[in-house]
Amino acid sequence: MDDVRIDLITVDEAGELLTVRRAAFVTEAQLYGDPNLPALTQSLTELAADIERPDVVTLGAWSGHRLIGSIRVELEAERATLGRLAVVPDLQGQGIGTQLLMAVLQYLPEQTKEVWVFTGQDSKQNISMYAKHGYEHQYDQHTGDLTYAYLRRILGEGGDEDEEETVAG
Repeated sequence: MDDVRIDLITVDEAGELLTVRRAAFVTEAQLYGDPNLPALTQSLTELAADIERPDVVTLGAWSGHRLIGSIRVELEAERATLGRLAVVPDLQGQGIGTQLLMAVLQYLPEQTKEVWVFTGQDSKQNISMYAKHGYEHQYDQHTGDLTYAYLRRILGEGGDEDEEETVAG
């Protein structure tokens, strides 16, 4: 989609973000047979508090006035951890997730050296998308009944600066 605008999400948009995340994560819950994924159980109050954290950047993708996707970035020293990448079900598979993933680079502090992302081990489409954009599988972690795959991308390798210019333009 070419008419997508990516920008920071504010606490005023928390309700809309909660709706987008819940809609997007239903398919993950079905894949894993677990309706209690954190993205589905987070309350509006918890989400609003998360948006206001100084070490978290939450980006949204809009088509017109409609919020159609989001991604959360937690910043820690020289590391950024991506999570909660969500695209509304009716627009999945149209490159919006990739646009969000690439836009993150603009919002990282200069000292960020590596970007981590995690997803369910059985979420093959997600793992494939991350791998396509330079993320390499590092390890799996078991949490309750779920196994998460952790992938990492080292910044400064593979022409990240060129990608940042493309995203900003």
